Amino acid sequence: MSDLTIWHNPRCSKSREALALLEGTGLEIEVRRYLDAPPSAAEIAALLGKLGCAPRALMRTKERRYAELGLAEVDDPRALIQAMAEEPILIERPVIIRGDRAVIGRPPERARELLGGG
Repeated sequence: MSDLTIWHNPRCSKSREALALLEGTGLEIEVRRYLDAPPSAAEIAALLGKLGCAPRALMRTKERRYAELGLAEVDDPRALIQAMAEEPILIERPVIIRGDRAVIGRPPERARELLGGG
């Protein structure tokens, strides 16, 4: 089992920076290209619990698709989670997960929050 999981988009510079930071730790890292292997609504809901945040905090609210879907007007957390499951481009990146904790790696240095005391 991996020590860390990163939901990664290789086209994103912040995601690449976070992955490079993690690779320097010597820990085993599972890289999930979440655009190619989208998480389910249940996985996103579980991730939100680890992040300790509401669905909108995990969303790329400046993404064109967010506006196209009219998500700024949506108040139902389940609908926002489902939108991310159906349109993974809406998920902020990178997300780093270790055990029952997670961080959104913006800035990438936030990944260090998961490295101490595992």
